[in-house]
Amino acid sequence: MARGKVQLKRIENPVHRQVTFCKRRAGLLKKAKELSVLCDADVGVFIFSPQGKLYELATKGTMQGLMERYMKCTKSFHAESETEDKALLDSKEEVELMKHEINLLQQGLWSMFGYGGGTMTMDELHALEKNLESYIYHIRSAKMNILFQEIQILKNKEGALTAANKHLQEKMEEQIGFFVNGLTVANNIPYPLTIRNEVFQY
Repeated sequence: MARGKVQLKRIENPVHRQVTFCKRRAGLLKKAKELSVLCDADVGVFIFSPQGKLYELATKGTMQGLMERYMKCTKSFHAESETEDKALLDSKEEVELMKHEINLLQQGLWSMFGYGGGTMTMDELHALEKNLESYIYHIRSAKMNILFQEIQILKNKEGALTAANKHLQEKMEEQIGFFVNGLTVANNIPYPLTIRNEVFQY
């Protein structure tokens, strides 16, 4: 006959509760040992009884060694989490700052063109001037970088064309020298040119 499902709730009878605790504790420790042997895993188990008694198991090494490894892992995990949280916070602050600058620029542009609902204060105008100077500086820097890149590309093309021109010039000089040498050889033929004089006979 099949066993029925055990309801997962606190056992009220203290004797039955203690018996169940002993059996389940032994089964849990046995499963931990099997997991360590079968999978070559480091397993550490802490169990506190209802009376506060400690039962522990370290399948490899000591529990102190496992605890030190655990602390190192959690410390690095928390450090990475703190770094990610800080980066996220910095990104949010940067986004908020950019929003504020964009709103200030929009307000300044609307005021300069006469579409604003009111005039800007002296502090707002100073902040707007500072932001515009910063943006102009970045724009000019970007333009200079692009110009330098284009100049470098043109210099590279000039070098390639110069090398190609030199190569073609050398080829032409070789061809011209070969042609001139051929004519010289043709003019130095050792056999004289003779013409039959039958026409001059009477």
